Amino acid sequence: MSEYKKREEMEADEISVLALYAQKSGESRRRRFAEPRHAYRTEFQRDRARIIHSRAFRRLEYKTQVFLNGTGDHLRTRLTHTIEVASISRTIARALRLNEDLAEAIALAHDLGHSPFGHSGEETLAECMREHGGFEHNGQSLRVVDLLETPYPNFAGLNLTFDVREGIQKHQAFYDSPDRHGEKYHCPSLEAQVANLADEITYYSHDLDDAIDFDILSFAQLEEIRVWRCGANSVRERYPELREPELHKLTIRDIIDRQVEDVVGTSAVAIAAAEVRSSDEVRMQPIPLVRYSDELGRENGELRKFLYQNVYYHPRVAQVNRRACEMLREVFAAYVRDPERLGDDATRRIEQEGLHRTVCDYVAGMTDRYLIEEFQRLNEPSQKR
Repeated sequence: MSEYKKREEMEADEISVLALYAQKSGESRRRRFAEPRHAYRTEFQRDRARIIHSRAFRRLEYKTQVFLNGTGDHLRTRLTHTIEVASISRTIARALRLNEDLAEAIALAHDLGHSPFGHSGEETLAECMREHGGFEHNGQSLRVVDLLETPYPNFAGLNLTFDVREGIQKHQAFYDSPDRHGEKYHCPSLEAQVANLADEITYYSHDLDDAIDFDILSFAQLEEIRVWRCGANSVRERYPELREPELHKLTIRDIIDRQVEDVVGTSAVAIAAAEVRSSDEVRMQPIPLVRYSDELGRENGELRKFLYQNVYYHPRVAQVNRRACEMLREVFAAYVRDPERLGDDATRRIEQEGLHRTVCDYVAGMTDRYLIEEFQRLNEPSQKR
């Protein structure tokens, strides 16, 4: 008879290896629908697998990060961005002796609700929903895992643990207690905080990388921002003969390394000062404990402003996105006029969810490619009504 490591042994390993304040798998909060535990996978490992095997996760391959999907072979998509966030989340979580499986699961799910066409698409969908409850991709990610994915016959959604769902709801003023009569709180688990900052670290650095590859940033512009100067100077000191494109690739790596090292060091000090001894005590903190140093926080604020001014609204990006968003708006309006186009599965939700929310769910789930194809179908002479 073959031997395998049982779930109980894995849970015991976590107790002996992870920090007191880490979220242990054996102490994971309830799922919305009760299920028996698995023989050789922890609860967070099961959640990670459910996310990876979801249809929404597969669609991320064909959704825009910043530059419209298909405009460059090496430009990032929502899927490659998500994988990068998961990798950095595991690195930080391991360094802080947190639960890597939980941090990774949150990272893998964090963009499941993103619309096609990146942030421009999200803004357009929010405009379409302004009078009907709005649209925000973090909230939509939760709808995806709670309602829109339907792999199981007995309930809607992926039935993820509370701990993963908590991490998906980024930037909440208050989080709802997993217990019916528990108090609301300000901070999620440290693993959720790690995934949040890993997301920032990833898009700060890799959006720069893609913008350079897309030829919309000059190196003279980059030298204006402290984050870049620090990384580039460090690379030049180590490799004085290095030239492009290797120089900028190593600079991006140096920026990531510095950001991760800063978060690990600063967070370790903050956690120790707070004297938290459990994940529940983490949740009762007034502000997050996983954070940048003040200096790097200021530099990242400068970098974020730079990206908005020079990348996200650059004419080459904005022009393409503007046309894509016009298509999104027209497809949305066509479905509202004729909801039968949505198909049986979606139309069955209209009575409970409302017409506009059902259309929003459907459009948000589209890939860039599918939305463009749908726009073209709707505008064929035989299809116009």
